[in-house]
Amino acid sequence: MNPDRPTMDAERRPLGKSPLDKHDIAARIARDIPHGAFVNLGIGQPTLVADHLSADSGVVLHTENGMLNMGPAAQGDAIDPDLTNAGKIPVTELPGAAYFHHADSFAMMRGGHLDVCVLGAFQVSADGDLANWHTGAPDAIPAVGGAMDLAIGAKKVFVMMTLFTKTGAPKLVPQCTYPLTGTGCVDRVYTDLAVFDLTPQGVVVRETFGATIDDLAGRLDLPLLPA
Repeated sequence: MNPDRPTMDAERRPLGKSPLDKHDIAARIARDIPHGAFVNLGIGQPTLVADHLSADSGVVLHTENGMLNMGPAAQGDAIDPDLTNAGKIPVTELPGAAYFHHADSFAMMRGGHLDVCVLGAFQVSADGDLANWHTGAPDAIPAVGGAMDLAIGAKKVFVMMTLFTKTGAPKLVPQCTYPLTGTGCVDRVYTDLAVFDLTPQGVVVRETFGATIDDLAGRLDLPLLPA
């Protein structure tokens, strides 16, 4: 795959021309999921990845509330209130879909049976530490769930997030200041402005969207390496 080649998802703009919205980020992640992989999509924006997987991807989606081979989000008459993902969003089922107990679902997560998980984050450190369940603010509602199990159980951990907060603070940081979900677990970070690999050599910029590496280096408090 040539990361410099613009791609179109449905009728959206070519990737790489400007900052991405959440649907573009989801489409970009879908491009990188290996054929036939077993994948968990975290609650929130990561669930959008399901809508951008091609019919021939062979990807089997796992949801922690007990389903394999989940399909895209359900629309219109396809909505079944008893068929939802872990975020309570109505979804579809693909041929061969299977249902099982919540405990069995977590055994799959903890047992190393998932190839990739895609999670949201409040912060990710340059060393791959993940903070996505609590900001530490007194009025914040902690979102303890399966992310801790996914962070240590999946073979690859991808993060989907904006690169900066609404106030402009970086979310890719030298060290997390929020409570950690897992340490050294994140492999790749997909954002509205760039895709980053977290490697032993440092943070590698694989691709940028509407920004240059120098632009990003000027706003992030960490060194960036070209791919």
